[in-house]
Amino acid sequence: MWKARISVPKSVSRGDTAEIKTLIAHPMESGFRRDNLGRQMPRNILVSFEVRMNGDLVFETRLFPGIAANPYLSFYLKFDTTSELEFLWRDQHGIEHLEKRQVQIH
Repeated sequence: MWKARISVPKSVSRGDTAEIKTLIAHPMESGFRRDNLGRQMPRNILVSFEVRMNGDLVFETRLFPGIAANPYLSFYLKFDTTSELEFLWRDQHGIEHLEKRQVQIH
């Protein structure tokens, strides 16, 4: 499976906004390139990424062949309660990679 790196604060003050950073190791092969023998390389891309906070969708994006390998995404979330974040990447074949993180309110 793919390896994801996620930067999320372990704790924040109530009402704070925090930057969330994600990076996932994935080749994002467009299907337009050729290998060293001249054969067309098969398309292999992530097509979506979503983040849920306590079950509610808070961030969603679609990914396309023009996105670089190992896509990096960053965005901001506001925290009013202790939250569980779920990060879900999905590829063109329906394969999913899910990771979870906790953010405590102090």
